[in-house]
Amino acid sequence: MPKNVNAAPPKYDVKIHSIHPEGTMRANASVNIYGDFAVRGVKVMEGAKGLFVSMPSYKAGNGEYRDICFPCTKEAKAEFDSAVISAYQQTLAQGQSTAKRQDSAAPKQEQSKCQSMAGM
Repeated sequence: MPKNVNAAPPKYDVKIHSIHPEGTMRANASVNIYGDFAVRGVKVMEGAKGLFVSMPSYKAGNGEYRDICFPCTKEAKAEFDSAVISAYQQTLAQGQSTAKRQDSAAPKQEQSKCQSMAGM
């Protein structure tokens, strides 16, 4: 049986653009929904109850912030938030594994330099 060539793209394609280890804003992200609609300016925030997703917003005349775009149901909001938080956590994990690989490679490089100098 042939594979479906027109397979649907992932529902949410999340790109984490920058990570901020300090402060309440932890990351900036963009989300592509079904390959049809993109949302930029999504933020991963750290609050008293843990991580949450903040949608792009503007400051209204009364001083309150209003979301520019948003999921329309609780279920859609939960799915959207889960996709963004998951991408953020994966990006953090990849960064830590990259840092560990670089740290473990550094002593080997230093050791090989010392060995080559010892032979002089």
